[in-house]
Amino acid sequence: MEGMSILWSIIIGIIAGFIAGRIMRGSGFGMLVNLLVGLVGSILGGWIYSLLGFSSGGKLGMLLMSVIGSVVLLWIISLFRTKKPY
Repeated sequence: MEGMSILWSIIIGIIAGFIAGRIMRGSGFGMLVNLLVGLVGSILGGWIYSLLGFSSGGKLGMLLMSVIGSVVLLWIISLFRTKKPY
């Protein structure tokens, strides 16, 4: 069953990256990068939740945690992204 848990985590991270890319419209980096950000954001969201003393209950709670982590990560990345002069 450990393999299914990892697979669910990957699927939820990818979905979270997609949702976060939609939330952060102007800060998106394209579909592939947003999906990768979702995977990393899932880990970041878990860390943020543990700092605040929350726990993610079930798949829906895990998705919410991952979306929050992904949005935070996209926001942080957008701070370092240079604007193109037009």
